[in-house]
Amino acid sequence: MREVIDRTVYSRIYIGKLGELTLKGSNEHFFEWQLMTNMRLALEGVDAKLYTRTGRLYVFCTPASCPGVEYALSHILGITGWAGVISCKKDIAAITDAVRAVAKEEAEKGAKSFKIEAKREDKSFSLNSYEIASQAAGPVFDSGLLAVDVKSPDIVIRVEVRDECYVYAEPRRDGGHYGTSGHRGLPVGVSGKGLLLLSGGIDSPVAGYRMMRRGMKVECAYFHSYPYTSKEAEDKVHTLAKTIADYGVDTHLNVIPFTDVQMKIKSASPKEYTTLMLRICMMKAANLLADRISADCIITGESLGQVASQTAQNLAVTESFAERPVYRPLIGLDKEEIVGTALKIGSYETSILPYEDCCVLFTPRHPVLKAKLEDARAIYQRLEIDSLVQKAFDERKIFRYSLRDTIGTQFATRSFAPQDGLRQGHPRDENRDTQKVTDGE
Repeated sequence: MREVIDRTVYSRIYIGKLGELTLKGSNEHFFEWQLMTNMRLALEGVDAKLYTRTGRLYVFCTPASCPGVEYALSHILGITGWAGVISCKKDIAAITDAVRAVAKEEAEKGAKSFKIEAKREDKSFSLNSYEIASQAAGPVFDSGLLAVDVKSPDIVIRVEVRDECYVYAEPRRDGGHYGTSGHRGLPVGVSGKGLLLLSGGIDSPVAGYRMMRRGMKVECAYFHSYPYTSKEAEDKVHTLAKTIADYGVDTHLNVIPFTDVQMKIKSASPKEYTTLMLRICMMKAANLLADRISADCIITGESLGQVASQTAQNLAVTESFAERPVYRPLIGLDKEEIVGTALKIGSYETSILPYEDCCVLFTPRHPVLKAKLEDARAIYQRLEIDSLVQKAFDERKIFRYSLRDTIGTQFATRSFAPQDGLRQGHPRDENRDTQKVTDGE
């Protein structure tokens, strides 16, 4: 039985459109349950009540909670679009008053034209959709608030007759679309768990986001080579982990100290194979972490042909060392497409900060482009490096980041205790030799 909501307290209402979730047939309730669970976790720091019904998510909140609710609706996956709404009785006079109120508010924001689209979910209502739109539009036009434009209006005023009537405006966006767009996809948590190899670059945060959109829970691993990579480089990755956590409900960032592994590779591997050996060692460490967290797959930001380690042959070599399926959601995308998504999710400006990761600092001048698996395996065996990979894994630090804490620290309207930050780990050795090592020394 649905909770009775005190509308004098929870006076602001938002509707989220569920999109793909409604196509899941008999499993639809499971996807809606996961979306509700994610939303409730995100909104622990604000005063809000929510429920789902017939393809809609309803959020009721106090006026002070609106910024937090809007932030959640703008990030939670599984929502195709959302809007703040006015509710009214299922009566044409009340509907007309609500439409006029919405039109007045939008005119004050600069809108000049409108049209009305009505949807009658409750078939017992005496007027059909066309009649609702026609009768509600007349007073707005007659009052001179807005002009009618059925082809390309500044706003579309939507009327939905359901358990009660909901009225809201959708302004025109770039590309001729209307309304506040969500990120679509599936709720995080319905498609298993993946381990993302997160670097400080543009690609890997986008890869993680794309898997989250398909409902996958994503945890992160970052390989840090202090002091050859700076504290700023690590801070950059923490910011990226926070950014994608806001879409994935939460994530744990595992910072794995890889300096000893990388120095061993530099001293013992053929120069042209150093990057490939590093990628193999990362995959071996990822195997250990995937086992520990029960991940179903390993996720990378690799795009075919983008750099030397991402040729078809080299990708096949590194994947052969994986003990889980390797998912590469960017494999067929070019850089412009990837950058477009990075801009959309807010990771781009962080990714382009000029702090290099461990892969860049130790890159050979002429890396192998088409490695043979048997050669790569022979070189890896000669390195005798498994114990160093295990040691790096054992000394990792674990940090937690969540949408709950992002909203709570910025928009809390009630008692809230942050949970993010360092979960476990070993202190960094600040006395390590800081001499910079470059290829050829």
